Amino acid sequence: MPTLTRRSFLQASPALLAPVMVGGPASDQAPVAPPAAGAPSAHFPTHEPDVVREVVGVSHGNIARLKQLVDRQPSLARASWDWGFGDWESALGAASHVGNRNIAEYLLSKGARPTIFSATMLGHLDVVKAFITAQPGVQKTWGPHGITLLSHAQAGGERAKPVLDYLTALGDANERPALKPVTDDDMKRLSGTYVFGPGADEQIEIAIVRGNLSFTRTGKTQRMLMHVGSHEFYPTGSFATRIRFAETSGRLTLTIHDPDLVLTGMK
Repeated sequence: MPTLTRRSFLQASPALLAPVMVGGPASDQAPVAPPAAGAPSAHFPTHEPDVVREVVGVSHGNIARLKQLVDRQPSLARASWDWGFGDWESALGAASHVGNRNIAEYLLSKGARPTIFSATMLGHLDVVKAFITAQPGVQKTWGPHGITLLSHAQAGGERAKPVLDYLTALGDANERPALKPVTDDDMKRLSGTYVFGPGADEQIEIAIVRGNLSFTRTGKTQRMLMHVGSHEFYPTGSFATRIRFAETSGRLTLTIHDPDLVLTGMK
């Protein structure tokens, strides 16, 4: 089984870095029905979380379903979802990192807020230059799931090539932390179920996915883990969070620090 290296991570496609919903991608989930008229939900006046998540999910590639949701409720064009550990993604951010110009332009027409990431994918060179001139170093900022600005330019294809050339010349628009390899033996040893409470959902599953370790709380979104050394990882798109593994009294222990200790699970 292959191991994760800095080289392989730097070449990883957005599909590897993007979240995976338990039971399938967000765009494959059963459509969410609106609440019955005259019966607002407990979340009112905020939007239904399941609807927000679906909007962001389908913004990666399902324009037909997206239009069903946003044409009915245009404010959803500005929807954002936290996939875990503060890895926030907007609907426009989803379309931008996969290079879906049609969806990005549709969302902008409905009031989505443009960003340097959407401008980069769409090939708006003057906007990207102005952004970086006004805020030097902003080109090093990560997008959703830790996807770099230069990767957004690559996703934009031929129409974004002038932006890609400009960002490439800057030399620092594709920076990610140095990562350490994880051996096959270590991945097998660290994988398994870590329990942190009595509830059915109070457990973490560490699994081997496409040659890398992943993190999933029962019923939540799968997150890929990036190894910074000494069995210490961060989840995709959340560099400040640390997930650490150690052996205690002959048992493996998982701790999550964000930055304070969040929970401890035992395998």
